[in-house]
Amino acid sequence: MDILEILKAILFGIIQGITEWLPISSTGHMLLADELIHLNVSKAFMDLFIVVIQFGSILAVVTLYFHKLNPFSPKKSPAEKKGTWSLWGKVAVASIPLVIIGLPLDDFITEKLYGPITIAATLIIYGILFIMLENRHKKPTVNSFGELSLKMAFCIGLFQVLATIPGTSRSGATILGAVFLGASRVVSAEFSFFLAIPAMFGASGYKLLKFFLANDTGFSGGEWAVLIVGTVVAYLVSVVAIKFLMSFIQKHDFKPFGWYRIALGVVVLIVFLFVLR
Repeated sequence: MDILEILKAILFGIIQGITEWLPISSTGHMLLADELIHLNVSKAFMDLFIVVIQFGSILAVVTLYFHKLNPFSPKKSPAEKKGTWSLWGKVAVASIPLVIIGLPLDDFITEKLYGPITIAATLIIYGILFIMLENRHKKPTVNSFGELSLKMAFCIGLFQVLATIPGTSRSGATILGAVFLGASRVVSAEFSFFLAIPAMFGASGYKLLKFFLANDTGFSGGEWAVLIVGTVVAYLVSVVAIKFLMSFIQKHDFKPFGWYRIALGVVVLIVFLFVLR
């Protein structure tokens, strides 16, 4: 594996780290990157790579929120530990729809819906929804995780299922759903981060298992290098992206992301319908 492929892996890691946490669709960006950068690997490995480097992004959440997510921390009072267990319970409840509905449809969606038209459409549609939601934004009724009910967590999980459609954006769907249901922007964003932990760990493990079952030889040395470099870079960039988003939404709404999604959707349509025909 030459240095050029490693540089491409770094670029993919940067794109993944930025776009996974901002509600702008990592899939849409990865699709464009794959066409423009194009790693010199098999399609099976590329499909795996795009999912597994998300592992780096998840480690960023675990690192940044380790204390908040750790129910065993000696620095927490009994009440705080109870609150942490309650938070994990809500994450578990919110993950149920994805397991029941999303996983059985994974292969069908990948085969039938993964393409530039679907991705462009979902980018634009959810961009419009973000703008509409912010234009009608009401004072949130849920400003802390203690105020987040199990019912509301489950409903946010239903929005996460929508993210199985390429271009939707997992963070975009869950943040949009949480804000729509009455959560503050901060609670919506952080719950989206935490909800990603089981979802993306599961997706990465599932894709790895499928790859090794279908490929007896596993990875080559060069493929391991590409996967590791992409994952490490995705981790480092994700740390920056998460901090940026949490700082941004303290003073701004999500409308800029909505406009960006619409613009990106148009670019995807132009590139794949006219430039790459």
